[in-house]
Amino acid sequence: MTGTAIEAAALGKRFGRRGKTALDGCDFRLPAGTVCAVVGPNGAGKSTLLSLAAGLQRPTDGTLTVLGEAPATVRERLAYVAQDKPLHPQLTVADTLRFGRELNPGRWDAKAAERIVAEGDLDPGAKVRTLSGGQRTRVALALALGKRPELLLLDEPMADLDPLARHQLMAALMADAAERGTTVVMSSHVVAELDGACDHLLLLGAGRVRLSGPLDELLAAHRLVRGRADASLDQHTVIESRTTGRQLTALVRPEGPLGEEWQVTAPTLEEFVLAHLRASEAPTLRFDGVREAAA
Repeated sequence: MTGTAIEAAALGKRFGRRGKTALDGCDFRLPAGTVCAVVGPNGAGKSTLLSLAAGLQRPTDGTLTVLGEAPATVRERLAYVAQDKPLHPQLTVADTLRFGRELNPGRWDAKAAERIVAEGDLDPGAKVRTLSGGQRTRVALALALGKRPELLLLDEPMADLDPLARHQLMAALMADAAERGTTVVMSSHVVAELDGACDHLLLLGAGRVRLSGPLDELLAAHRLVRGRADASLDQHTVIESRTTGRQLTALVRPEGPLGEEWQVTAPTLEEFVLAHLRASEAPTLRFDGVREAAA
């Protein structure tokens, strides 16, 4: 796919006339065909953003376009799996998939949906209310993939799964995205499950975009350095630093050559994300072709 999957301009969302501000002045652009991780601390606005993209809520300020249109007009082209994974508890697994087929005539991929269910050894005759949290997750993802969406929105999709099931389903999602060119936007608190799966990153903090762009470009702009605690990093942008005894460890955005007094390595995804989550005042960085709106 080519083009833009999601684009936000000065996007804001408040709840109630004097309620909480969930998103505030967000600007970003997500190219179609990417697999994007949405990360941030609790309350950063991740779930609100996905709900807005799914057309379930409307922005308070600014604009959000999905697949080039207003989210509510393209619901048949996207699939959304919320944290609570709402399903009809009295339906069986088989009835749930049949219901998905009836709601999506002409688009339904029965093989894809049935494969996700079969890999979890689910009884097609079992009622949804009898399933474990992880099993309900499988059914919800089966419904989403069976729809053959152009855009797949996943809010903490793997939280209820054991490590093996998480690995299997992540592999299935990535294979589907590669085969169909599906754009996947996935929020997660488990950074390790994003490594090797996502090629784009959107990091939110306090309802604002702090990092946005291709993951390899964001990582390449940073270095993890170790050296003596009294060594200077004044000319560089320090994201986070920690001192242990006489040694300093820091994640930096180099503004020139790093001296020989530093041991320099590329940060892992986990080191990179966790440092930015801890450093809530770190300056914004984006490689998505969008200029940040004035605060």
